[in-house]
Amino acid sequence: MTSAMVLCRFLHFTVVLMLFGAWVFRPLLLNGDAEHLDRRLARTSHWLAAVALVTGVSWLLLITASMAGSWDAAFDPSTLGLVLGKTFFGQVWRWHLLLNALLIALLMTPLRSNLPLRIGLASLLLATLAPVGHGAMLDGLNGQLLILNQIIHLTCVGAWLGGLMLLMMILRQPAEHAIKATLQRFSGIGYVLVAGLVMTGLINVRVLTGQFWPTPLLSGFALILLIKVVLVAAMLGLALFNRLRINDCEQRPTALKSSVIFEWLLGMGAVAAVSLLGTMPPMIVS
Repeated sequence: MTSAMVLCRFLHFTVVLMLFGAWVFRPLLLNGDAEHLDRRLARTSHWLAAVALVTGVSWLLLITASMAGSWDAAFDPSTLGLVLGKTFFGQVWRWHLLLNALLIALLMTPLRSNLPLRIGLASLLLATLAPVGHGAMLDGLNGQLLILNQIIHLTCVGAWLGGLMLLMMILRQPAEHAIKATLQRFSGIGYVLVAGLVMTGLINVRVLTGQFWPTPLLSGFALILLIKVVLVAAMLGLALFNRLRINDCEQRPTALKSSVIFEWLLGMGAVAAVSLLGTMPPMIVS
């Protein structure tokens, strides 16, 4: 059951993060019309939103089965009703699934061209991921501040990963876009995202573990956290490398595209590590 939960969390986090990030970066990377790109992004968005809903429902079923200690309970309406109505997770997840369904409905209407509305719904969908998992460990003001910190963290992660996905789409047809200007805009925004990601990540570790870094270093929660940090550091290294070589980016489109794909895959690895961390105790030290 734990393996299924980790996989479900990974898929759900990934698609929600990329939906949010790609839509946020669309007006930031490309100011004008890009008909082919917008069509590809629209098709991809439909699939991402659908996968988000399926994995969101699956997450609910897995949580229900875990709480009841039985797979049969996941499909029992009364047990599902108790989880949705009487647990903190369920109360948050009702809104999360509703927002997901509204987003899919929006994408099936003429209002799908309304980018601010899409970003607004995607932002709320992303925000409702913050209170689940470790974000719900504390009560009162401290708990609210931890959730706010987690929202900022997820916003930075989502913008970065979704932006990379959009950048990969742009690099598929580099002749249609000003690649150097696009990369300059992406890297400029990236500095802010990295700063937010690092700061909120450090706050999360300190609050959840009671330490600046959990111990023992090479086991359990601390080991997975270390793997996540290494993957993010590798992403930063690739981003810095591409930034330093930005002047000749249009002369090396294949290498640039491969680098962006690899950076995106490293990001997926970091999300997978987070999905596993969410199922592990953070070892709070009193």
